[in-house]
Amino acid sequence: MHTERFLGCYMPTTYEAVREIANDTEHFSSRRIIVRDVRPEIARNAAPPITSDPPVHKPAKQLLLPPFTPDAMKKLEPRMRAICNELIDGFIADGKVDAAARYAKYIPVRAIAHMLGIPESDSDLFINWIHMILELGIKDESKLLQAVQEMSAYFSAHIEARKDKPTDDLISYLMNAKDKEGNPLEDSHVLGSLRLLLIAGIDTTWSAIGSSLWHLAKTPGDRERLIAEPGLIPTAVEELLRAYSPVTMAREVVKETTISGCPVKAGNMVLLSFPAANRDPKMFPDADKVVIDRRENRHAAFGLGIHRCVGSNLARMEMQVALEEWLKRIPDFRLDPAGAVTWSQGTVRGPRQLPFLLGKAM
Repeated sequence: MHTERFLGCYMPTTYEAVREIANDTEHFSSRRIIVRDVRPEIARNAAPPITSDPPVHKPAKQLLLPPFTPDAMKKLEPRMRAICNELIDGFIADGKVDAAARYAKYIPVRAIAHMLGIPESDSDLFINWIHMILELGIKDESKLLQAVQEMSAYFSAHIEARKDKPTDDLISYLMNAKDKEGNPLEDSHVLGSLRLLLIAGIDTTWSAIGSSLWHLAKTPGDRERLIAEPGLIPTAVEELLRAYSPVTMAREVVKETTISGCPVKAGNMVLLSFPAANRDPKMFPDADKVVIDRRENRHAAFGLGIHRCVGSNLARMEMQVALEEWLKRIPDFRLDPAGAVTWSQGTVRGPRQLPFLLGKAM
């Protein structure tokens, strides 16, 4: 597919084409990963490693792997369960809730704040920046620049405070990290990685949690099965990620080539629609059907190729815990017919309003 929107871009829709581009770093660059109505200057260390190409990419990604290992996630899990229950405590007695605004949204934002060692009470500030960057900033570059500047100033203050008083968190970890030559990371690299962790670690997961709850609200059979078989939740999470993948990423063509026989030239932008790839019937039988016990599920929700999401272990754990704690305490819920479900506009798709009625229907 091709559109003249966003200064013109292509969008392959098959799993094979998306995988081919994701693995081809010779012809496709990650220096611009969002399509916009303007093409801003390419910033140095914008958000490594997601905006990095080889050979810079590999060492940048390796720096971020240790804090996101399965063992690290096990240590974080008790805090995640506490966060989920604190949020549920705030609305369970009301009989209704906007599950996107009061639950899904705050789980990943408070988790990443905890990991970074910054106040969880600043959550609304982070959410506003993400809205400006991933939604408003696509059309209005001034909003994008404002959010990036404010975020950089915020993190710069936290970096400065840790120079005299190091802490056991991700900010201090990056400040103490070394590049492949053994030198401390440039300040721009530290700031870029912190921006990445905040942006990529929040909107994607809150969208995935919200979409999963939306599915369970309108599909009582699946909800009842997960309550009866909680051990199935990890498998269901993979299927919900496949069916409702939140992320579409862009690549910039840097050398003329073809995509499934379609010629593209240097400077063209290509959208990697992971949601479309995950609905490809050649890859997934009954691709448009949500099968919560689907066993073979090599979905692309976390991307493909060298840029596969560094935080996938965190996102999986957050989704699993969010669903487990919700279903334990709120086994009966449904969409509120008096409200309307609304969805985000931008490169990340998920419900922004998700009105539920809680408890058994009368």
